[in-house]
Amino acid sequence: MKVVGLMSGTSADAVDAALVDWPEPPEVRPFRLLATHEDPLPDSLRERIHGLAAGRVSGPDVLRETLALDIELAERFAASVRAVAEAAGLPLGAVDAVASHGQTVAHHPELRGTLQLGDASVIAERTGLTTVADFRGRDLAAGGEGAPLAPFFHWAALSDPEEGRLVLNLGGIANVTWLPSGGRPEEVVAFDVGPANALVDGVVAVHTEGREHMDVGGARARRGRVDSGLLERLLDDDFLRRAPPKSTGRERYGTAEAEALAARAVAEGRELDDLVATLTVFTAEAVAGAWRDHLAAGGASLDRVLVGGGGVRNPALMDALAEAFGACPVEPLDAAGVPSDAAEAMAFSLLGRNALLGLPNHLPRCTGASGPRVLGVIVPGRPSESS
Repeated sequence: MKVVGLMSGTSADAVDAALVDWPEPPEVRPFRLLATHEDPLPDSLRERIHGLAAGRVSGPDVLRETLALDIELAERFAASVRAVAEAAGLPLGAVDAVASHGQTVAHHPELRGTLQLGDASVIAERTGLTTVADFRGRDLAAGGEGAPLAPFFHWAALSDPEEGRLVLNLGGIANVTWLPSGGRPEEVVAFDVGPANALVDGVVAVHTEGREHMDVGGARARRGRVDSGLLERLLDDDFLRRAPPKSTGRERYGTAEAEALAARAVAEGRELDDLVATLTVFTAEAVAGAWRDHLAAGGASLDRVLVGGGGVRNPALMDALAEAFGACPVEPLDAAGVPSDAAEAMAFSLLGRNALLGLPNHLPRCTGASGPRVLGVIVPGRPSESS
């Protein structure tokens, strides 16, 4: 089954599309990645998404802006479907379905509520393809956190009979999946750790008044010096101490937190590069602490750390992770046969495939749901001209 997976992460920097050909069920391997496509989001659109997520849209306009973004993002998602099919050399009619995570603008598991934008009906209408979306809602309804969902793919595609692997995704938020060697799905543990790129991107944007949006290549972190006092304060975080399952997002580690950190840095005379260096090491130390406190403490033995997401392109962050994990190898996901930049889109391709087959597509232990469910709302494709 050929399914396009679509992902727009917490950073809202791009729409990632992956077209994957999955084998007959219930098998997942061997799968074939046929093509990928990245559609960078313009600064103006990213700022609108972040503004809505941060509650910066005024009361009378919030519903209108939510609806506008819902449709505008769906149009971009549909364009990405067409682009990835073209990259694979396939007509749209040769693709079986689309699976879209959407763009998260609110995630409040304590309310059993979540909101991802990108209207699935628009995607289905523009592409003519059956579209699966709204994956988080059913998990939340079943008592889960609605996240993380990618661990289902991590287990299916990356588990190994010989190695204990920690899969780390560094998007706006850092999340980990523990895959014990030869482990069954009910033995997998996964949870959000805390911020990855969200705070670094945020403080850079605030300090430069929008002229920069990220620490390109880790250059600022390389130039800066880590402030040990600030690092200690950052690591004194109740979310980091909280036991899994747990999830978080920009509502905690987003624009408001970045602005507060930037303002405090100015008040204390701290240079931007020093703040970025400290936040970079904070991310690495938080991940290592999550391994140590929530996994190794239970007797888990680690052979390899596999890293995906945008953070893999930041050498300063990868070096900080290597130092934090010591002798344990820290490598991009590519070393295990999954392109780092495509992993999350591939994950939703698999979730969509299973939804269409009526097969469970999450790991309840990782999300906290009361049991296995089939996640996703299915919007049928457009009827063919001959029907």
